[in-house]
Amino acid sequence: AVFTLLLGPFTFFNVQKTKYLQISTSVMRWCAFIIMIVIALIRIGKGEGEGHPPLADVSGIRNLFGVCVYSFMCQHSLPSLITPVSSKKHITGLVLLDYILVLSFYSLLGFTAIYCFSSGALMDMYTLNFSGCKSFVPPVIGYFLGLFPVFTISTNFPIIAVTLRNNWKTLFHREGGTYPWLVDSIVFPLITLIPPIIVAFCTHHLELLVSITGAYAGNGIQYVIPAFLVAFSRKDSALVYGPGLANKHRSPFKQVGWVWFVLLWALLCFIYVTANIILTDGSA
Repeated sequence: AVFTLLLGPFTFFNVQKTKYLQISTSVMRWCAFIIMIVIALIRIGKGEGEGHPPLADVSGIRNLFGVCVYSFMCQHSLPSLITPVSSKKHITGLVLLDYILVLSFYSLLGFTAIYCFSSGALMDMYTLNFSGCKSFVPPVIGYFLGLFPVFTISTNFPIIAVTLRNNWKTLFHREGGTYPWLVDSIVFPLITLIPPIIVAFCTHHLELLVSITGAYAGNGIQYVIPAFLVAFSRKDSALVYGPGLANKHRSPFKQVGWVWFVLLWALLCFIYVTANIILTDGSA
């Protein structure tokens, strides 16, 4: 409720000059990640690690698909990496390096987590494992990590909310017309603000929430929409410029089979995560 009252009104206004806001968020995120990795490594190095993960756990495959779909978050940095580059000659290597860094960093964070904490004690919100009165975490760091999700959401929410509100306006854009003040200033912000508030009050199951958003919304954003965009863009380019057009920045995955593979993968993710949700609720 406090979060809604403090940050909800930003949805009704425009957020500009967010450079320093995003820089501060990035700094806090890097600090939090590095602190968690270092603390986990220290515990493991001292022999205090509680995690003894099995070599493989087949029952976790269902939830793995939802997590994989949700990992599209790492692609948010791609536009900021590609746009400023004037010469795109080595852009493929730059993007590959970005993916390798993201994969390496999250792998380090994940592996230190599973060996530092037992599976039963590992919370869905990983930062909460370090917060509060944990004896191995200094109080200041514990409170910082405990409040870290609040900091990041508080800085990102206004930007994301305003962006979504503007997307609603674009989606329902009327040629040659403008919206009445009530619709433009009240209705669009409300349809942006109300759904996340309802979800926040209705569920506290973070893992289920990640699975649902990853399997359905994330599935469409990450796989289905890009696959169709690529397929139809290639078709239109062939009609406009001719089939002999040579694009030096063309993806190495240029065969049409990759488009079908992505769509098939999206379907598998949808099926597996839906089965996971049904079976988990049934067993509960």
